[in-house]
Amino acid sequence: MKLLMAPGACSLGIHILLEEIGRPYEAETVNLREGGQFQPGFTQINPKSKVPTLIRDDGSVLTEFPAIAFWLARSNPQAKLLPDDADAQARALEAMDYVISTMHMRGFTMIFRPEMFAGPNGDTEGVKARGTEMFTRGLALMNDALAGKEYLLGPFSIADAALFYVEFWGAARLKLALPPNCAAHYARMLARPAVARVMAAEGLAG
Repeated sequence: MKLLMAPGACSLGIHILLEEIGRPYEAETVNLREGGQFQPGFTQINPKSKVPTLIRDDGSVLTEFPAIAFWLARSNPQAKLLPDDADAQARALEAMDYVISTMHMRGFTMIFRPEMFAGPNGDTEGVKARGTEMFTRGLALMNDALAGKEYLLGPFSIADAALFYVEFWGAARLKLALPPNCAAHYARMLARPAVARVMAAEGLAG
């Protein structure tokens, strides 16, 4: 397998899951700042111009974080990345979808790319403030979800890989003080050997 990724991007979560599984894979960096995702070599693989992108052993391509995470979990049951029962699986997908679609795609995009929402002459500072509010509310909800648990479902799952990358963005990029349960989750994730290996490989400091 080959993961097309960018250091510190949302592909961080998929990179972690690949390490947790322990199967052979290659990680190839796409330089997003220089527009590598828009170059023909990438768009021929993924015309959506997004990471993470996973090229599977049979040459087929899988895109979008939730789809990749779900496939990795279901095709590698020995790694125990997803519970067996349908209700717990639904809870994992519920948490993962909220983290990605709301905290990341809305909150963080408003913070780092406010012009996408405000337009060329709009109120970018107001958009940033709204994004920060949305992101911190998400952290509060995840903090409640973690109450009395080490991970979102109790045991580690694909949902925790998604939560980790937004916790990393909040703590390392925004310099936010994470709420207590999220801070404990973040520290617990950083202590996992797979996470430590990925952070080192991507040149990141937690």
